[in-house]
Amino acid sequence: MFRPFAFLALLLVVLSLVPATRSAAQEGRAWVQIEAHPDLETARNRARAYAAEFPETAGFRLGSGWYGIALGPYPADEAPIRLGLLKREGRVPSDSFVADGARYGAQFYPEDGAAAALAETLAAAEPEPLPEPGPEAAPAEAVAAPDPVLLPDETRAEARDSEILLTPEERRALQSALRWFGFYPGAIDGAFGPGTRNAMAAWQEAQGVEATGILTTRQRRALLDAWQGDIAAFGFTEVVEAESGITVTLPLGLVEFDRYEPPFVHYRPKTPDGPRIVLISQPGDQAALYGLYDVLQTLDSVPLDGPRERGERSFRIRGTSAKADTTVSAQLKGGRIKGWMLISTPGNSARDARIVKAIEDSFSPDGASVLDPGMMAMAAETRAGLLAGLEVRKPRLSRTGFFVTPEGAVLTTTEAVEGCARVTIDRATEARVTLADAASGLAVLTPRTPLSPRAVAGFADAAPRPGAEVAVPGYSYEDRLPAPVITFGTLEDLTGLNGETALRRLALQSLPGDAGGPVLDGAGNVLGMLLPASPQGGRQMPDGVAFALSAEEITRLLAPAGIVPASANRTGPLTPAALSETATDVAALVSCWE
Repeated sequence: MFRPFAFLALLLVVLSLVPATRSAAQEGRAWVQIEAHPDLETARNRARAYAAEFPETAGFRLGSGWYGIALGPYPADEAPIRLGLLKREGRVPSDSFVADGARYGAQFYPEDGAAAALAETLAAAEPEPLPEPGPEAAPAEAVAAPDPVLLPDETRAEARDSEILLTPEERRALQSALRWFGFYPGAIDGAFGPGTRNAMAAWQEAQGVEATGILTTRQRRALLDAWQGDIAAFGFTEVVEAESGITVTLPLGLVEFDRYEPPFVHYRPKTPDGPRIVLISQPGDQAALYGLYDVLQTLDSVPLDGPRERGERSFRIRGTSAKADTTVSAQLKGGRIKGWMLISTPGNSARDARIVKAIEDSFSPDGASVLDPGMMAMAAETRAGLLAGLEVRKPRLSRTGFFVTPEGAVLTTTEAVEGCARVTIDRATEARVTLADAASGLAVLTPRTPLSPRAVAGFADAAPRPGAEVAVPGYSYEDRLPAPVITFGTLEDLTGLNGETALRRLALQSLPGDAGGPVLDGAGNVLGMLLPASPQGGRQMPDGVAFALSAEEITRLLAPAGIVPASANRTGPLTPAALSETATDVAALVSCWE
């Protein structure tokens, strides 16, 4: 497990040796500190996880701004024995230690503010008896006082003298360690200029020791040991992926190879809270690169919030939400598209930043190979979507609409926009709801970015005659088909069942996805908008009975919004092929997203 708190933990041990006026040790009690984290939310989540096994879990603010998680308090003479047992059973991290609690600040867990009550209850209760070691049992692990590695072991002059003896390689290693922990942004050149000195001072300050800007021998050793420990925990290893033609450094301490599913190479997490890494490799040109950019953003694991960058030869996506924190990068080179995805959970920003940095610094797409779509048996639907093994983000529902202005305004049913966090037109274009009339069921969408519709609907000037054939282009199967289905029916009456002049009654076999679609006459002119199937006056209609909001009523409702529908310019009937083309061009897919 990655625990970037090792130094802070060690410092707390050292400082706990210094007398405090009201330490737990003086009162005969001590804590077993098991973890510390730089952000509060992660610390709370970890404390909750530990509390499921250890009811005595508590969390405290630490002096450096970090948040510590501890078990206890226990009798001072019992805490080291408990620590030894817990370590031996693998129930706590190996670098857990005994602390007297003197340096603990405000308590953040338990979250109900019952911290003091918890401590008093545990103090008053009889401690759980420790198991008696049998004749063959190993003695409880003793916890020796650690070496005070962060306390000054040299004067400033002595530290400078010992620093002079460092080799160039050792100097670069110190800079690398400082960069790893986020203190040094400069070049790894072994030159200890102002940037390196400031980084050293910042690291010292973070450890709670004098910020001289010159590390002592022990401090250098402590810094390097922590860095190497982290490197070992991540398990960064160069991976030469022959099948995909990618060479990259991956944290194999956290992830492991899972499977090939072109165009992806999946690496699964080794722990429940670990990240997922996906390598991308496929042949293609700029159009394919842009298509991949669009399709990746339909995945649940790529949240919609976050910056996006797309150039002629590459793109980068950062998506964040309450459930996922994802970074995606891809580039086009020599007819090959290659890239990577890091899919993580919020609260791991420090860990993920190091993984991203390692991948970015090492990623080489220069191998001639790309993943062969035929190397794995896949269903045609999976291969067509390029989404194998990844869950596609789906709208809550989709309905039909139709274009009524050259700028891309769309008419649809209010059913398509109710309770939506966002609404899209034709899958990709974000839209805002500029009119929603619940009484009539009419809604108007305006695209947030300019649209150029394939065609704009023309409204019929004269009332049609009953018995005429009508056609309704609609996304009957919601977003499952790439184009609308045309359903044919008959205009049965110019009013509703109770004489409503705003309605037209149709004989039409429609599906829920068709609602909001235009009702067209034989010339392709709009007679009205198909309404969702619903009981009329509390009565369920027979199958095949449908209703449309009339073109005249739509025109009246749109007037206050400043929208004047275009008048029809076609008089004669269209051929079936021409009618199908016209119907398909004016229809739009309207999707509601949670």
